[in-house]
Amino acid sequence: MDLRQFRYFVAVAEERHFGRAAQRLSMTQPPLSQQIRALEASLGAPLFVRTNRSVELTAVGRQLLPEVRRILADADALPALAQGLAHGEVGTLSLGFVSTADYGILPPLLREFGERYPRVRLQLLEATSDVQVEALMDGRIDAGLFIPPVPARYANELSYLPIIREPLMLALPAGRGSTQDGADTDTSHGGPGAPVSLADFADEPLVIFPRRVAPAFYDIIMGCYAALGLTPRVGQEAIQMQTIVSLVSAGMGVALVPQSLCHLRRTGVTYRALRETSALIETGLLWRTAEVTPVLEGFLETARGVAHTPPGATLET
Repeated sequence: MDLRQFRYFVAVAEERHFGRAAQRLSMTQPPLSQQIRALEASLGAPLFVRTNRSVELTAVGRQLLPEVRRILADADALPALAQGLAHGEVGTLSLGFVSTADYGILPPLLREFGERYPRVRLQLLEATSDVQVEALMDGRIDAGLFIPPVPARYANELSYLPIIREPLMLALPAGRGSTQDGADTDTSHGGPGAPVSLADFADEPLVIFPRRVAPAFYDIIMGCYAALGLTPRVGQEAIQMQTIVSLVSAGMGVALVPQSLCHLRRTGVTYRALRETSALIETGLLWRTAEVTPVLEGFLETARGVAHTPPGATLET
């Protein structure tokens, strides 16, 4: 059987007459009758009851007709689907992202991509940078918003696009915002206030994630203390920024977080810029070099256009 036989079957079923069906199909009646018999033979069941005056569907034919129509409709849609896949307008994209991206670059990126490619389905996975790298190498995600560097052992297999660099902010428990010079830096709404010196809070326990999760990020935070001749006292560790901020709100210590975390308004937390020149945290897009699908190419293009620089940050694309 083939799709032509299915089209012949639908025409005869709708016309209830071989002659009219043949005319509709721009063919003669004998070949049409032969094709219908061939279809019935391949299916192993009669589709029509034939008399000298009429042609009626059998019980099998009546139940088969809607299924055949669906198959033909799907077949007719294949060229448009193929074009959509070729142009990245249809398909699925699996994207990993670090928790900090959820409060910065991720929402505008997804919004813009959704407007450009509304028929692409997104699968999102929140994961730390190290987990994303393994997921990429295993083929479980197509790309990831992660904090570099790219592991040297995968440098030839993964490509990286820097998107945004942002300064670190100091997250403080509400009520601990007074510096040693007596200036009150606390605000009840949790938004950023007057800059402070990291040295004024050197004795506060530091809430930070384990170094194995994002070693470069960890080293940047430690470098901020080292630049002032300070050694932080690590109080608590957590692998998600939301958890780190929650621990700060509970009075467990202070934390250095990317500027985008200021959008996470947590009761009991206030954010302060640092008076000292702060190192910048970079977030970028990572993907397998050899597997750039049309959908992923569209996402990369969108990422380049959405990339932005917050105050005090620099951007490279």
